[in-house]
Amino acid sequence: MQSLTDPISISQLKKIAESRFGTMVKAVVDVEKKSMIIDADLHADEEAELLASGSFQKNLWGINLYPDLYGSDDFIEFDSMINLRPSQDNNSRGVDDLSVQKKIRTIVSSFISAWAHSIKN
Repeated sequence: MQSLTDPISISQLKKIAESRFGTMVKAVVDVEKKSMIIDADLHADEEAELLASGSFQKNLWGINLYPDLYGSDDFIEFDSMINLRPSQDNNSRGVDDLSVQKKIRTIVSSFISAWAHSIKN
């Protein structure tokens, strides 16, 4: 698991994908703190890590990233069991609120780029 504090390049994300699932990287985004954690077997593991560091569950959303699709609408897949929350009117594994999807896209784009200026190994 890796909590992102600096941007990473799409080529680094591809390496992470290849080492675990092949073409996909699981991630959880905190839309309030504008933080993101990647590279775990389960979104629930990433969620637990963020909760332990002070995030609130209502702000955490699970996504999948497909590095080979960077630049397309299919780069981010809004699909995770942690997203299923009827109490927040999210009745699917997706992210039903388009404004939350927009926040997630903005946060993801702040951490992942074709070429990252500051790369932390």
